[in-house]
Amino acid sequence: MAQKINKTNAARLLDKAKIVYVLVPYVVDEEDLSATHIADQLSEPIEQVFKTLVLKGDKTGYFVCVIPGDQEVDLKKAAKVSGNKSCDLIPMKELLPLTGYIRGGCSPVGMKKLFPTYFHATCQAFDYIYVSAGVRGLQLKLNPVELVKVVRGVVTELY
Repeated sequence: MAQKINKTNAARLLDKAKIVYVLVPYVVDEEDLSATHIADQLSEPIEQVFKTLVLKGDKTGYFVCVIPGDQEVDLKKAAKVSGNKSCDLIPMKELLPLTGYIRGGCSPVGMKKLFPTYFHATCQAFDYIYVSAGVRGLQLKLNPVELVKVVRGVVTELY
C-alpha cells in the first residue's frame, strides 16, 4: 500500500489556487541537503530541480530567488532585479522565523509572507520543475508558469 503523503501548507495553497501538482517524496540525507542529492533521488536532471533562496536587500528588504539546484545566485543580478544596490543570503537562523520553513524544506509557496519572488529564466524551458513542498523529503512537481503565477513571481536572469 502506498504511504499516505501528508499535504503541506504549500500543497493546500496550490489546491486552493486550482493548480495541478504532484507531491513527490524522496529520501532525506541530513548530511546532504543539496538539490543535487534530490535530483539523483528523483532521477531527474538537476536543471529541473530548483532551490529556494531567501535574500535581504539594502533597500527593499526580503525577497526570494528560485534557481536551478546546481547554480549559485549572482548577488549583483539579484540586487538589480529586486530594486536593491546590494543583497545577501539571510543567515540560516533567520529562515524559520521569517518563512516558517527550515533549510532543505523551504518552498516558494506558502511562506509566512508573500515576498517578492524571482525565478531564473530557465524554468520556462520545462513542462515541469520541482521545488520543495515545504518539508524535507517532499518535492512539488508542477508547471513553472503556474508556479510563477501563484506566487506572483517574476522570471528573470539570476546568474
